[in-house]
Amino acid sequence: MDMQIREALESDAGQIAEFNSRLAAETEGIQLLPGVVGPGVEAMLADPSKGRYWVAEGRGRIVGQIMVTYEWSDWRNGMIWWIQSVYVHGEYRRSGVFSALYRHVESLARKDPGVCGIRLYVERENSRARQTYASLGMARTDYRIMQTLFTGDE
Repeated sequence: MDMQIREALESDAGQIAEFNSRLAAETEGIQLLPGVVGPGVEAMLADPSKGRYWVAEGRGRIVGQIMVTYEWSDWRNGMIWWIQSVYVHGEYRRSGVFSALYRHVESLARKDPGVCGIRLYVERENSRARQTYASLGMARTDYRIMQTLFTGDE
């Protein structure tokens, strides 16, 4: 498939929000609220200091996406790019879309002297994704992610 990777535009917000909703349903079995995820995507696209999206286009449509957010590392005196909101449309999986998105982001990160690495988190049970990330040169760490989320329901 002939594919182009480009930075997402504000006009892509609806498609990105839809892909994010599909991602949440497929990987975690949760339904994202359209009135939350839509404005969340729009906020990021309007403010690159929050992060950036790139999309893969093929056959005249968006077939995949990747998002990067930022973490400052005082240990490394540099920025770590966190990959998030990765989604490839079901019809295009296992066709190199994610690899192209990842390689694009990796290339940009390597060219930026302020970036010292790339990270992502992956569901423990998602062996296919873990294998894909390893094939791209990513290494597993011994860290576990812990969190406290604020939903506004309190």
